[in-house]
Amino acid sequence: MNNNINILVVEDDTDINNLLCKMLSKQGYNVRGAYSGSEAKMCVEQYDFQLVLLDLMLPGVSGEELISHIRKIKTIPIIVISAKPGQDIKIEVLKLGADDFISKPFDIKEVLARVEAQLRRYMVFSNVNEKQIILKHKNLILNRETVEVKLKGKHVLLTAREFTILELLMSYPNKVFTKANLFEEVWHDEFLGDDNTVNVHISNLRSKLAKIDSDAEYIHTVWGIGFKMSD
Repeated sequence: MNNNINILVVEDDTDINNLLCKMLSKQGYNVRGAYSGSEAKMCVEQYDFQLVLLDLMLPGVSGEELISHIRKIKTIPIIVISAKPGQDIKIEVLKLGADDFISKPFDIKEVLARVEAQLRRYMVFSNVNEKQIILKHKNLILNRETVEVKLKGKHVLLTAREFTILELLMSYPNKVFTKANLFEEVWHDEFLGDDNTVNVHISNLRSKLAKIDSDAEYIHTVWGIGFKMSD
């Protein structure tokens, strides 16, 4: 079931690394062990992982440095497993970009449960593959990480809701979204037939794009159904 999921285990203690790799492999994950921060850094840059299990005290590049490095290039879940004492360390690594923290000595069942929980969340948001950070359509570029939209090289200033609508449409450029689809996805609420809210946001979005590029249509109305990106 899990054989499309690659996990990197970064731990310099050979026994602990082997134990984690063995337990994860038994669950059907593809697992790779790295025994230093430098080796882990190379692995993350060269291979595609869906999750990293990470010790903090590593030779070469430290665990904290590794978290910062991964966060510059990937959105994958990072679970820290560490013997470093104190709540401050936990808060520090979570602020750096780790998704979870497990103290040593750990319970292997807890590790597996947390791995599953993080992957479940990640897979929902990334549709099994990591979300594309940059979405492009004609002259339009949307950057999910910086939450910026550029059209013909110019910044388009959007509200949070307009950005989410555009991100949704650009993520599935061939799909026609009904007004109910858009409302429920963007407002996270039940659609009660008031399509005016969606219409106003689509209209604002269109006019902002038209100010920069009036020659092209970006959001197409499919009459009686909804909206999609223009072909």
